[in-house]
Amino acid sequence: MSAYVARSGSSGSVEKIDSEKAALAADALPLADFDDPNIDEQEAIAGVLEDDSPYPEVRSAVANTDDPTIPVGTLRAWIMGFFWVIIIPGLNQFFFFRYPSVNITGIVAQLLSFPMGRFWAAVVPNISVFGARLNPGPFTIKEHVLITIMATVGWQSAYATDIIAVQRVFYGQVFNFSYQWMLVMSTQLIGFSLGGIMRRFLVLPPSMIWPTNLVTCALFNTLHAQTYAGIGKRGGVSRERFFVYVFCGGCAWYFFPGYLFQALSYFTWVCWIAPDNIVVNQLFGYESGLGMSLITFDWAQITYVTNPLATPWWSEANILGGFVIFFWILTPILYYTNTWYSKYLPMLSRTSYDNTGAGYNVSAILNADNTLNATAYEEYSPLFLSTTFAVSYGLSFASITATITHAVLFFRKQIWAQSRRSIDEQPDIHARLMSKYRQVPEWWYLIVFVVMFVFGIIVIEVWPTQFPVWGFVLALLIAFFYIIPIGMIQAITNQQVGLNVVTELVVGYAIPGRPLAMMLFKTWGYITMAQALQFASDFKLGHYMKIPPRTMFFAQVSAAAVAGTVQLGVQAWMFTNIVDICSSKQPDGFICPSTEVFGTASIIWGVIGPQRQFSPGQMYSGLLWFFLVGALCPFAAWAISLKWPNSFIRYVNFPVIFTGTGYIPPATAVNYIPWAIVGFIFQYVIRRRHFSWWTKYNYVLAAGLDSGLAISIILIFFCLQYPANGTIGSTNIATWWGNTVFKNTADGQGLSYYTINGTFGPSKW
Repeated sequence: MSAYVARSGSSGSVEKIDSEKAALAADALPLADFDDPNIDEQEAIAGVLEDDSPYPEVRSAVANTDDPTIPVGTLRAWIMGFFWVIIIPGLNQFFFFRYPSVNITGIVAQLLSFPMGRFWAAVVPNISVFGARLNPGPFTIKEHVLITIMATVGWQSAYATDIIAVQRVFYGQVFNFSYQWMLVMSTQLIGFSLGGIMRRFLVLPPSMIWPTNLVTCALFNTLHAQTYAGIGKRGGVSRERFFVYVFCGGCAWYFFPGYLFQALSYFTWVCWIAPDNIVVNQLFGYESGLGMSLITFDWAQITYVTNPLATPWWSEANILGGFVIFFWILTPILYYTNTWYSKYLPMLSRTSYDNTGAGYNVSAILNADNTLNATAYEEYSPLFLSTTFAVSYGLSFASITATITHAVLFFRKQIWAQSRRSIDEQPDIHARLMSKYRQVPEWWYLIVFVVMFVFGIIVIEVWPTQFPVWGFVLALLIAFFYIIPIGMIQAITNQQVGLNVVTELVVGYAIPGRPLAMMLFKTWGYITMAQALQFASDFKLGHYMKIPPRTMFFAQVSAAAVAGTVQLGVQAWMFTNIVDICSSKQPDGFICPSTEVFGTASIIWGVIGPQRQFSPGQMYSGLLWFFLVGALCPFAAWAISLKWPNSFIRYVNFPVIFTGTGYIPPATAVNYIPWAIVGFIFQYVIRRRHFSWWTKYNYVLAAGLDSGLAISIILIFFCLQYPANGTIGSTNIATWWGNTVFKNTADGQGLSYYTINGTFGPSKW
């Protein structure tokens, strides 16, 4: 066996690696126990010879060295961490109920805590407080990582807070703070405990890359001017200067598609030419069409799903293939053949409809106690979905069975091997470096699980939730069953298979007619898994940046508890002090759009129930075939890979194909097609043809664009949209052609193919 690795010397020559040395390196490769599409043998050999990761993506963003003496859990880090734990979740909870809203993401804390830490190190006196130094010296990269992890643990509104809001707004139920606090803590921290228990499968193996973390690591290393072998020896502008250029440019540019010239965001140029042609707008539109216009100049639209610069191209190609097959081929066939009476509805919509084409009025089918009035339902209307909405349900069904089949066929050896392997046995430089730190015993996570499980039981039994304990256990079993297969897929592909639709389907059949029970089941079934994977991703970030595991444990638990408590406090204050909150006429925009959607879903799935939509004989019963399709497709890929192991089939991942478009709705084609084009350019063309540039700058570019966008969104919102009740520019900037042309089309107005005169649909339901 022979191999060559390009090494830059003074003469610029290429040194040939001794064939025996290369063979030994190949034998020592830390390969996964499955056919990993992310691995390239020659690049992996280069990584092993440099005592680095076998993945060039990881090498370019993560240092292969560690200094255990760098301060981490300093008093400064804890104070700054809790500052962000209070500020970011509190502000996000406040704006969660407003439209338009803004999300202050963890990257804001990552950026702002850097100058704050430097300022602290420069001016705060070095005195001791209870034996801990207030200023231990220069602000370190590990302190910075710990602060950022604390800030990101609870930056999003806790899912369970929406249950509390729906109870108040839709059902007039106001349970006391003890119920609310134990519900939020249970739904947040059960996921944390499961993520910790599963870290040997989802964090320690080198094949579990978690691509999004690479952007974060690159930004940390860039801000702290870290140099390491993985970034290569390419000359040119430094990564620090490159980041500043991209950050400033991205921040300034977003003012155009985000405020001044919004047609650059919804660049449906074909629809502008024929604004009244229904078919053209349905095919080329971005708001209610299939997005064949291809282009947008808005990074917020491109990165809405995931960052295309962080996702492997083969994964993006799977998602693009799934989008083309199911939304550019299958959806038009279903729509124009009037399947499900689809021609009476927009091609793409996030709304449910009645048989007049209006939004479904759920209050028309409810009794006074919020149970289903079957007679009123039969007199009113069945529930209709847009074609893309219905197809997205089918794809959700397929992704659930495909995930299990794929895990059994492709991941079983990896799962078995990791179940018997400790951290110091991991064939990876980062695991070996982390093995020097004291690990977190699994019984710590078990204690957290038991306490949160008890909280859940108390919530169910003490208050009138109409939710049986066996339903709670079933929801957790579903989450537990899917954590490893879904986590492995996400760690490799940057795509998460969602359990939201399946949990709604299960609870709708198992516990019909109980909307609060439906919301609780969905939260403990879906969010437990999602939280576990969020914590696993944070574990991997700490793994890459060499944060001591026990410090991580206390930081994550305390941050989750404080963030959840702050969010509940903010929410309670808002419902007490904001007049007409969650009313469509609320003058300051606090109309609670997410609460409206969640509440409607609780009625559709918890009151009407899936048996009236998906059972045999019902309108959407054909979608159940997707369960079978999803189960069988991975068998085909597996069988072909046995015959032709080096063919393109090794890159075909059916769970990703089925779940990659899972953000539709509310996402539209503008969030997928331009995303795939950008991914192709950077993750395929530039990576193959200009690898040294890609190694040095790709993840810094991703971090710079994301950071600039985050700051620009906040500036636009607080400076131009929030003041004066949003009236700034309402008579000039908001009304000029560049901000209205995309709205004055059949796509922007969401028109259907048929004009409705009276009603449509079946005569009986």
